[in-house]
Formats: sequence, C-alpha cells, structure tokens
Amino acid sequence: QVHLVESGGGLVQAGGSLRLSCAASGRTSSTISMGWFRSAPGDEREFVGAIIWQGGNTYYADSVKGRFTISRDNAWNTVYLQMNSLKVEDTAVYYCALRTSYSGTYFYGASYDYWGQGTQVTVSS
Repeated sequence: QVHLVESGGGLVQAGGSLRLSCAASGRTSSTISMGWFRSAPGDEREFVGAIIWQGGNTYYADSVKGRFTISRDNAWNTVYLQMNSLKVEDTAVYYCALRTSYSGTYFYGASYDYWGQGTQVTVSS
C-alpha cells in the first residue's frame, strides 16, 4: 500500500509561482512513475506532467511545458511540481499519482494505482 500526500497549493496572482509537493510513503519500491494531474470544475481530469522513476525522465503537457518543472528527492520519496508564470487557466485541484505497473502509459490517469487527496491551486487575474 502507498500513501500520497500533496501540499503547497494556495492562491497566487497570475504570473506568480507555486511549488507543490507530493510525499509518498509505504511500499514505494515498485514505483514506475509519478504523475501530476489536475481537475477544474466542469472539466475532465487533465495530465500535467510525470517523472519516470528509473532514469528521471520528465514529460509535460503542452499547456504547461516551459512553465512547470517536476523534480524529486529520492531520499524523502518526494516529488515536486514547480509552477511558474501561472495563468488563470491553471486554476484546478492538483493531484499526484503513483504508478506501479508497466501497463498503460504515464499520461493516462487510469494507469496510476495510487492518488493523493489533491491540493487546490487558484490563480487570480
């Protein structure tokens, strides 16, 4: 079993920055990738980015590429989402997720086995 806890959300003005954290605990040795997704009211859940645990390659949605950066701290089993140049349209609940199987793909939410509770990010104009 794996437990994920996100933190770092909040209210920020457009153009500002926030850093989200996702701390993983439990049986994390089987991690294939960790991803960030977001969900805005009325919208479907959207892939934001992911990091492949072995090798550290990162992937991003086109909508956040160049503005968001995923990093990790292996010692603390923590993944970060640094969000810069935030836009009003980035407003959403952000979720981290952990994948333990090679089935599926890193940008598909259904491929992930464990999810955090989500953290609200609100960007004001």
